[in-house]
Amino acid sequence: MRSLSRFRLITFDVTNTLLQFRTTPGKQYGEIGALFGARCDNNELAKNYKANWYKMNRDYPNFGSDTKPQIEWQQWWRKLIAGTFADSGAAIPDDKLQNFSNHLIELYKTSICWQPCNGSVELLQQLRKDLKPDKCKLGVIANFDPRLPALLQNTKLDQYLDFALTSYEVKAEKPSAEIFRQAMEKAGLENLQPEECLHIGDGPTTDYLAAKEHGWHSALVHEKSYAYLVKKYGEDIDRDHVFPSLYDFHKKITDGAVVW
Repeated sequence: MRSLSRFRLITFDVTNTLLQFRTTPGKQYGEIGALFGARCDNNELAKNYKANWYKMNRDYPNFGSDTKPQIEWQQWWRKLIAGTFADSGAAIPDDKLQNFSNHLIELYKTSICWQPCNGSVELLQQLRKDLKPDKCKLGVIANFDPRLPALLQNTKLDQYLDFALTSYEVKAEKPSAEIFRQAMEKAGLENLQPEECLHIGDGPTTDYLAAKEHGWHSALVHEKSYAYLVKKYGEDIDRDHVFPSLYDFHKKITDGAVVW
């Protein structure tokens, strides 16, 4: 971990970095839908969930906090859930929609739906052991709704973290500079500089390039090849800072194979 000792703040993305879905939202929605009498093909649900996710993010950015008039994040999810099932041929009746969506919203706070990504727990344990809390803070920066603290608690990752910052709370989504600025503030470290910060995430644009643009160091956790990433996102991605998983990141850091 010697190469990480230069950093005073290390932050992580959540989805597909620290935590991942146990099953696809399409399958999970299908199982819960069946309990409420809404039966449809899981593949259709998966396709329509993805389409509605992009539509909601376009029409109501940042879980509704960046729209006028603003909508509550729970309403944002109700609209997404309703659209997903309606497009899959199993519309949820209005009198059932609130209970149904509330059930799903609560379920996605738990380890029933989420599990740690490969190597995430072991890395956090090692960081917490090796880096002194008064010298280096560990946090989360995520485009996420207010359920994030409960999710981190329910998956027992909160014990390794000093803070978790959501885009909903900040009213700014990655790649915005504001969310990175507020993370530095939240760390509470005197005279903390961007070059003393490291952000680790799976988003080439929202995590890796965003952090670099704001003066931070960054690491990209991504399953695609380096050649693919450079072709799609440009040559600002450093081959030595791309890792297929946090397990691989941890191993290379331990072996001294990564230089910042």
